[in-house]
Amino acid sequence: MKIVLLESLGISEESLQRRIAPLVRAGHVFEVYSRTTDPERLVQECDGAQAVLLANMPFPDGVIDRCQDLRFIDIAFTGVDHVGLDAARKKGITVSNASGYSTTAVAELTVCMMLSLLRNVSAVQTRCRTGQTKDGLVGSELAGKTVGIVGTGAIGLRVAELCHAFGCEIIAFSRTQRPEAPDYVRYVPLDALMALSDVVTLHCPLTEQTRGLINEQRLSLMKPGALLINAARGGVVDTQALADALISGRLGGAGVDVFDVEPPLPEDHPLLHTPNTLVTPHVAFATVQSMELRADIVFDNLMQWMNGHPVRQIL
Repeated sequence: MKIVLLESLGISEESLQRRIAPLVRAGHVFEVYSRTTDPERLVQECDGAQAVLLANMPFPDGVIDRCQDLRFIDIAFTGVDHVGLDAARKKGITVSNASGYSTTAVAELTVCMMLSLLRNVSAVQTRCRTGQTKDGLVGSELAGKTVGIVGTGAIGLRVAELCHAFGCEIIAFSRTQRPEAPDYVRYVPLDALMALSDVVTLHCPLTEQTRGLINEQRLSLMKPGALLINAARGGVVDTQALADALISGRLGGAGVDVFDVEPPLPEDHPLLHTPNTLVTPHVAFATVQSMELRADIVFDNLMQWMNGHPVRQIL
């Protein structure tokens, strides 16, 4: 069998080779390439491959349609909106993801953003480095805040757990209310969540139902001075509406790790020019620990599929 890794998994070469070695010893061909968005190059690299591994690089319908031998797409990511699932479905290709690898990493950065915004960390650091004082920049505590969590999968529930430990009231909205959710998580309608929360944090996938979910109307429901955190997908939020709410001063701030385009962002991106906005270039998932766990999951997906028992299936 020919297996192709289309982009780095964020682990060391030694760690990668340790995982590849058993496959090569079993007689399989394993090829490794660097990331590309060139469809022609992708088709060439995937020629003859039965299985491909990739992280968050685009792998569109048009490329999948031309991969005649492809039978398995192994996505080293939780979200799958960057992969042409329509073409995969039509061709009967099995698709698995790496859900669970970044639960701790994303949840911790989410809380980090909340704390940084509440305590004005960026602004007071600048003051300190330029010989100034904290005057006018007294922060606020996370304890006692109402945190609204949109999406209560593994990451959303981990954020709930961490915020509960800080002494927050937790409310949540999800299309599927989780029976495993602890009793301190209170489910409410989305509009009620937007209106009641001091901090709204997003942890839902990007689908046709969630695209633009947080729009101008829903942002207008938020308390004056409330915070919005997005470590889910950029398309869940109307970018310009969020920028307008920040510029007007209605929102107290935003922490944004994901955007409507993948970083690097253009210089004129609206959220690069808004006040009290903490921006990071899609790094919530990326820790040393999460990258190793992700590699374990991806290679387990591959082995399970090869043995006829696919796991973590999207399709």
